Amino acid sequence: MSTPPKPCRWLYRALGLLAPLLFAVGAHAQGTAQPLKLNIDLSGGTAGIGDLSVSVQIVILMTLLTLAPSIIMLMTSFTRIVIVLGFVRQAIGVPSAPSNQIVIGLSLFLTFFVMTPVVDRIHDDALQPYFDGQIKSVEALQRAQEPLKQFMLRQTRTRDIEFFLELGGYGPTPVKDLPMRIVIPAFVLSELQTAFQMGFLIFLPFLVIDFLVSTVLMALGMMMMPPTIVALPFKLLLFVLVDGWELVVRSLVQSFTQ
Repeated sequence: MSTPPKPCRWLYRALGLLAPLLFAVGAHAQGTAQPLKLNIDLSGGTAGIGDLSVSVQIVILMTLLTLAPSIIMLMTSFTRIVIVLGFVRQAIGVPSAPSNQIVIGLSLFLTFFVMTPVVDRIHDDALQPYFDGQIKSVEALQRAQEPLKQFMLRQTRTRDIEFFLELGGYGPTPVKDLPMRIVIPAFVLSELQTAFQMGFLIFLPFLVIDFLVSTVLMALGMMMMPPTIVALPFKLLLFVLVDGWELVVRSLVQSFTQ
């Protein structure tokens, strides 16, 4: 049997997370006609000593699924990518092309591409041992957050971490002991700063074109002619000649591998 492509493994792993829950609910519905009952038990129940009960694990899973959009937007490379692609549209002068759906879709798939090594580590270090019964759910959650935490710290500026440590009332803290409540907002702030810096560099060549077109129109006495209408074809021509989308996407991907 052929192995599925590596960038698509996240889909199979997500289905692997949902499949046991769906099978359990289906088996219960076929075996009894009584309504499904949910018992909250923190003592471990059938999950084993020192582990969360199955019902609590289901509640945690449903909570994670609810927070999935926020996790994708704020704890991955999605924030930087979608902001930079939005700046590209504004710099060219066509805010509606490509459409929002295309920009968000491209940002989402680029995020999956960038985050594939992190997802692979989470699967190998946390999910697979948990499915094999080698570790408990609490340890699996702790292992799962480590690769994501390391990814965020690589993209986070030191001064942003120090800023939130000061706000949170923390003293000097080693990097390995930084809590997620400090890492996540510091990472988001750093991503916004980096995205706006890249947006500034994207705007510069198009701003030069606008300036030259405006100067030429003023010299010709065509002051009533909107410079943006005349500059737009030249912007598009420049962007096509330099293969702008390939340059932007390459710069975005490489900015996460440095």
